[in-house]
Amino acid sequence: MSKLERTPKCDPGGSYPTNNKARNTNPQQNSQADHTLFLPPKTMPPNLCLILLLCISSSTTRATAIGLNWGTAASHPLPPPRVVELLKNNNIARVKLFDADPLVLQALSGSKIAVTVGIPNSMLRSLNSSKKAAESWVHDNVTRYVSSSGRGSGVRIEYVAVGDEPFLQSYGDQFHPFVIGAATNIQTALIRANLASEVKVVVPFSSDTIQSESNLPSKGHFRSDLNKTMSHLLTFLNKHHSPFFVNISPFLSLHQNKNISLDFSIFKETAHPHSDSHRTYKNSFDLIYDTVVTALSTVGYPEMDIVVGQIGWPTDGAANATSSVAETFMKGLIRHLQSKSGTPLRPRVPPTETYIFSLLDEDQRSIAAGNFERHWGLFTFDGQAKYHVDLGQGSRNLVNAQNVNYLPSRWCVVNNNRDLSNATASASEACSVADCTALSPGSSCFNISWPASISYSFNSYYQQHNQQAASCDFGGLGLITTVDPSMEKCRFSIQLHTSHSSSLHPLHLLHQMLLAAATILVCFSQF
Repeated sequence: MSKLERTPKCDPGGSYPTNNKARNTNPQQNSQADHTLFLPPKTMPPNLCLILLLCISSSTTRATAIGLNWGTAASHPLPPPRVVELLKNNNIARVKLFDADPLVLQALSGSKIAVTVGIPNSMLRSLNSSKKAAESWVHDNVTRYVSSSGRGSGVRIEYVAVGDEPFLQSYGDQFHPFVIGAATNIQTALIRANLASEVKVVVPFSSDTIQSESNLPSKGHFRSDLNKTMSHLLTFLNKHHSPFFVNISPFLSLHQNKNISLDFSIFKETAHPHSDSHRTYKNSFDLIYDTVVTALSTVGYPEMDIVVGQIGWPTDGAANATSSVAETFMKGLIRHLQSKSGTPLRPRVPPTETYIFSLLDEDQRSIAAGNFERHWGLFTFDGQAKYHVDLGQGSRNLVNAQNVNYLPSRWCVVNNNRDLSNATASASEACSVADCTALSPGSSCFNISWPASISYSFNSYYQQHNQQAASCDFGGLGLITTVDPSMEKCRFSIQLHTSHSSSLHPLHLLHQMLLAAATILVCFSQF
């Protein structure tokens, strides 16, 4: 039985199909089949009538499962066992990974948390060209960890995500020629490992895979450069009863579309609605989601299950990226999903699963799209809740990570007794490596005065280098202090004590230096 068929359905007669996988995928044939299969007899016992009414009611409104994305692009990541404890303490039953880190999978073992493991884009070429490479990957990253019959100590892996938004428009043809071949070979490997009935192959689609020139759902379609690829890929997904994973970002939509208001994006009841023919849209989520529905319908898959692979709201690094706005958005989203109201094109049929982006802040995520990319977490990098939202734990507040191991209470600040004429240059050098996104316009530390902004840069570098004394030198401009220099909403962080720091990797340093250049110019041009 496939993962999507596990939920029991009411079926009094034992012969009615209960989801789109048991039905013909041709829309015209489905239409006829629906009227025939559910035609009631002329007379029916009252009790049976009541049972059928209850069945129809339960099949037309379904619950949606809510999970979290767990990214690990951090210089000092919270240890995986602590993260799993954080997930369990907050009753998070599903998690989506971007790779198959052995330490993460070992920590998830026996947790009963449903897991999506990811294949990085960099591996798609080799998996596309080699069935043996795919078999090796499945053996090392799925078979090795998945629960065996009679054993509860394994990892409950439900999906393998092939790539991370490999069709993102900015990637060009870098990855998408290899997606279908890689997905096919992974599927074959799962079959050979007798895991295909438990683990589904999916592909996470970026929101720019779907377009609508008028920004109306009724005009939604897949990008023209992907027409042939989408035809083959959707056939593959449908054949194996895999859902359509798509990332939805009302935050990005707000920044890219001048016709979208903040209130409309964050589920405010006062938002001005958008109309599309006879349909009315009260929030950005429904608008984007139904654009996806239309695109799928246009190419012959009107009933394909949809999973929202990523959706969230950042709390720093850009205008409208604050904890208060994020809290409003998240509460509105959860309330909307739990209402089971669905969308205008899919009433009472919400996404089968929705994965919040993201669990924790990550100080080494690429900032090519914007400085906000490092601030998507419900929790800070050290597992402390930024705000409170009910993710299914009732009225309880989010539970913070426990027993977090920090570096000593020391900070690096600018020495005000020195000549600071070259301080800005030193700060720029620090920010080429460290995370200074909180200093960018509209961010939490943007309004702190000079030279406090220099101190923030120095401390970020100092913490990322594990508080080594030499990392607070800056030509004699740095000074180590035990007095917390944090102010108002601007937090001068102390990093975690961990053996998994990646901050000093040479290739990573070069990558971060290139991406940080724009941030440095913007931040220090203000002082």
